Amino acid sequence: MKDKKSYDVILFKAVSYALKAEKILKNEKLPHKLIPVPKHISSDCGVCLRIQVDARDKIMAALEDKVDIEQVRALEDK
Repeated sequence: MKDKKSYDVILFKAVSYALKAEKILKNEKLPHKLIPVPKHISSDCGVCLRIQVDARDKIMAALEDKVDIEQVRALEDK
């Protein structure tokens, strides 16, 4: 049986913030994926970044003071 990875999602107030964060993380070579905001989190249209929980501290440090983050939430398996 495969070990499941745990993920969080980083939510932003605007798509432009998510795109800026994605660019920063690409430049830093930190693992992430731009995804639509899951419906169980918000009914608003938009995108968020899915990150691995074990990389959260490095990712948050890379984004600190560079982009406004609305919140970070756990992404439950459905």
